[in-house]
This record gives sequence, structure tokens and C-alpha cells, in this order.
Amino acid sequence: MVNAPPVDINQIKKIINDYKDSQWPVMPMVEHIQDEIGYIPPQTIPMIAKAVGLFPSQVQSIVTFHDQLYTEPRGKNVVRVCRGTACHVRGGKAILKSIKGRLGLEDGQTSEDFEYTLETVSCMGMCAVAPNMTVGKNIYGNMNLSKVDKVFKKSEG
Repeated sequence: MVNAPPVDINQIKKIINDYKDSQWPVMPMVEHIQDEIGYIPPQTIPMIAKAVGLFPSQVQSIVTFHDQLYTEPRGKNVVRVCRGTACHVRGGKAILKSIKGRLGLEDGQTSEDFEYTLETVSCMGMCAVAPNMTVGKNIYGNMNLSKVDKVFKKSEG
């Protein structure tokens, strides 16, 4: 993978400052940083710790404990494919294989241009319309190989 795009430290400082008067600022602060930057840059951990009166190791523990927080850059479009039982028995494995081939990514990888990150999840909670996938905030059910092509043509066009 290529180097991550540069991080705007002034943007991080502004976000940190927005939470200076909060009683429990760590989670909302790191979530806000991730929403704006796409991840929590490791070099910002000491800045966050200082602002909230914790040791950097404590902030790092909080960030790494939560699966929805990331310390590495991710793609602009996060593609999630369900691997739950209902999705699996209805063709989810083929859907995942197709997406891996299309993106040239394995589970957990991000494209060099930071356009896509591919993830698998154990369940999306939409078993009635399995197999399922998401691209960003868009949810797709009743997937098949031709629908996968349409989803990606729509997001590329």
C-alpha cells in the first residue's frame, strides 16, 4: 500500500478543542476525528491524551478496543460483505469472490488509491434479504453477481 495522504494537524487540533469542555470527551472526540479524517492517525494519540488528561497508552487502549475505530487509512468507499449463515447459503461466497476480483483486494485491505476498503462482517441483520453488502452508507440486499456489477458501475459512474 502507498503512503497515506497527509494529515491536517490543524484540523485535528480544532476537533480536539471542540471537546475541551466535555465531561467524557474521548469517544466523541475520536469518532469525530475518524469521521473527518477517515481514521485516527497514530500521531494524534498523544495530542488527544494531553487534551483529556490521560496517558497516550490509555487513549490507545480505548481506540484499539473498539472495532469501529481505525488507526490506518481506509478507502473513501468501505465495502462490507456479509458472511453470515443466511448470506452464505444464498450465494454470499460468490458475491465476495466477485468483489475481491473486481477490487483486487482481500478482506481488510485498502486500495492504493484509497478509493475502496474491503471488509467482511459476520452478520448485517438483514437475513430475509440475503445475501447482503454495503458500499459506504448504501445497503444492498438480495445480491447476485449481476447486481454486484450494477452497484460498482453506479459508484464508478
